[in-house]
This record gives sequence, C-alpha cells and structure tokens, in this order.
Amino acid sequence: MICSGSAVPRPKMELKKNLTEDEIRFFLSQGSGSHPKLSFYRSEFPPELLPEPPLKAAVLVPMYKKRGRWYILFTRRTATLPEHSGQVAFPGGRTDSEEESPEYTALREAEEEINLKPQDVRILGRLAQLRTISNYLVTPVIGRIPPVYNFKLASEEVSRIFSIPLDWLADPNHYEIRMRKLPNPFPAVPVIYYRPYDGELLWGVSAEITLNLLAALNRI
Repeated sequence: MICSGSAVPRPKMELKKNLTEDEIRFFLSQGSGSHPKLSFYRSEFPPELLPEPPLKAAVLVPMYKKRGRWYILFTRRTATLPEHSGQVAFPGGRTDSEEESPEYTALREAEEEINLKPQDVRILGRLAQLRTISNYLVTPVIGRIPPVYNFKLASEEVSRIFSIPLDWLADPNHYEIRMRKLPNPFPAVPVIYYRPYDGELLWGVSAEITLNLLAALNRI
C-alpha cells in the first residue's frame, strides 16, 4: 500500500556525452559497492521481518545502443507468478548451487525467460547486491545485447518486454521516493517509483538497481 509520495529535491543533470562500451566497463570495474549518493534510497528491512538467511539470486540488466542512444531492456512478470507478480523486472532468478556464478545464473535465466542466448551477451560488470522483501540477495549483472533481437517470451513467466532510454531514466524529474507500508508492526520504508513509461511502472528493487547503475556510470 502506498501511503505518501514526494519528489526528490535535486537539480537535473544532463548527460554530457554518450557513453562508450569501454567507459561502461571502466565505471563498473571501479567497484560494486553501494553509492553514498543513493544512501537515502536504500530500504533496510528490520531484521525481525527477514530472520532467515537470504537466498542467492542474480538478474541480467540488458543494455543496447541504437542510433547513438543507450537503452535498458525490462520485462513484465506475469500476474500468475507467486512472487512479484505483474511487476516490471529484469530477467533473473535463484542461484541453483554455491558453485554457480551470478553471471551464469543471470544468463541462464535470461535464456529461459526471453530466449536471449548467452553467446549474444557481452558481460560489462556487476552492481552491488540488494536484498529483497521476498528474502533474496540479488546480484545485478550488466550485459550488452544486440539492438535488434528475436526474443521469445516464456509465457508462464514473462508477459511483455520493453525498453526505456538511459537518459530518460537519469532525469530526476522522472522518479521519486514514496513510503510503502510493511506488515504491522514494522515501520514504512522508502521505495523508488518512476513515472509510467510506455504504460509500465518501474518501481522497487528494479528501480533501485536502475539508479545504482546510473550512479555507477556517473549519470546522476
């Protein structure tokens, strides 16, 4: 339940230039730790809410460049899934074994969900792990994909794929913090919400991963 909303009072930052793939790799290689500038976005859940150790998971954040402009590819989960149903997300899922790397998990899940072949993805780096309210510890893996691709959706998991331009996502006028209630007696936590784009609402962990990527790339 959304209980309040407020815009983030920060000046708009324009992209000074378009990033190259090598620059993205360089920025991501500088460390995957949390960014101090985003500390007020982080939703720290009370330990009593999630007493069990989290399960490991990974998602692929697919990026592509078209006509000189970077885009991020998103999915919308089907309404019938038991967790995060109907939400905007990245391809991804639970890690199957301790030996499995986040990159392997992310690529495996992307192939299963949207038919994106691992050989068609160039891994660019990782972001900091995030814990979800469903008690997963998620590692975001950034990968470049072709601008045109023959996707095939796993209908039981994914209802749609769509893209949002990186510069639109970086505009501070397009997102805000809202307080979201947790089950009683826990206090509300700050959650990031974007404005609707192409009929889709990006919010929560997927929005936080997006902002972490933008921060890592010095876009916000």
